[in-house]
Amino acid sequence: MNIKSIKSSVYRHLINIPGWRTNRKIVVIESDDWGSIRMASKDAYNYFLSKGFPVDTCPYNRYDALECNEDLEQLFEVLDSVKDANANSAILTANAVVANPDFKKIKDSGFEKYYYEPFTKTLERYPVHDRVYELYKIGIDKKLIKPQFHGREHLNVFRWMQSLQSEDKHARMAFAWRMFSLHTGINSSCRSEYLDAFCVESPAEKSALHDIIYDGLTLFTEIMGYMSISAIAPCYIWNHVAEDVLNECNVAFFQGALAQSKPNESKIGLYRKVYHYQGQRNRHGQQYLVRNAFFEPTSSDNCDDVDRCLSAIKIAFRLLKPAIISSHRVNYMGYLHPANRYKSLASLKNLLESIMKTWPDVEFMSSDQLGSLMLLPESCAE
Repeated sequence: MNIKSIKSSVYRHLINIPGWRTNRKIVVIESDDWGSIRMASKDAYNYFLSKGFPVDTCPYNRYDALECNEDLEQLFEVLDSVKDANANSAILTANAVVANPDFKKIKDSGFEKYYYEPFTKTLERYPVHDRVYELYKIGIDKKLIKPQFHGREHLNVFRWMQSLQSEDKHARMAFAWRMFSLHTGINSSCRSEYLDAFCVESPAEKSALHDIIYDGLTLFTEIMGYMSISAIAPCYIWNHVAEDVLNECNVAFFQGALAQSKPNESKIGLYRKVYHYQGQRNRHGQQYLVRNAFFEPTSSDNCDDVDRCLSAIKIAFRLLKPAIISSHRVNYMGYLHPANRYKSLASLKNLLESIMKTWPDVEFMSSDQLGSLMLLPESCAE
């Protein structure tokens, strides 16, 4: 075992030591970015590549786009093919945004005012997306996906509008293709390429974020047919403002990685790392669900994604922790490049089958199910 592998193993053990424990072998798959636009089309991709933007080096630019009919149909087929110890299909917690910018209205306002539209409206402008909303409802009904709240949009409205109003070249170029992020690193002054929707710093931004989250949760309930009781901040960046308003809206659980990036209120542009553990509570009593395994084949150059994820699950179970797997939407998208979807879905099926072969007593759960279980006093292992 090399030094890198040793460090990885130590890290995996350390993040699983503190916090809530259980004797049950629980697997949760959390997948971010559903509902959000990214690369608009192959034509957009080729255009930016021809202009010298290194979009081919970023998997999110190369593969990620608003989910299409086949993306959901084929994902559901894989999830439904593997059953847990209770005969339940594998389930994906699809962390979704429920709106995207209304580019026409923004342009018509002379870039003076921001407008958004439900993602169900965005779907109408895409060519093979006419059944996506129907498929969402089917997937929810069959317990193959359980959407949870990822934000109103995956966009920092404040900084994006500032860039548009100042006629930032790259922001305007992306806007012309109905996009807001190129995620290329070219515009180094743009932190997170406008993706960090909950990152607020000024008093005006904090006040506006309250309305954005409230609007987003209201729209989530209208679209999905139920309230989201868990949430995850885009880019893992948020502060107490987000927690306050989410608490007001009865969101009880925060999904996330080990570390939260908290904007530094005294030094704009800087962040403070805040570390969390499984089941930790904040001042409102909301609990943190910490991801302790990763399955991101599209973003990985390695071929051992399944083995690495299985290794992380093994450590979690050994230390009496649920296995919470991070696996972003980009892995399962084939609208731009179908081969990406086929490859990742084959790996996902391999992973799920390997999990059940190794641990036949595994239970698949969504994030909200796990969070609700953690609230029961008798659920914690002694």
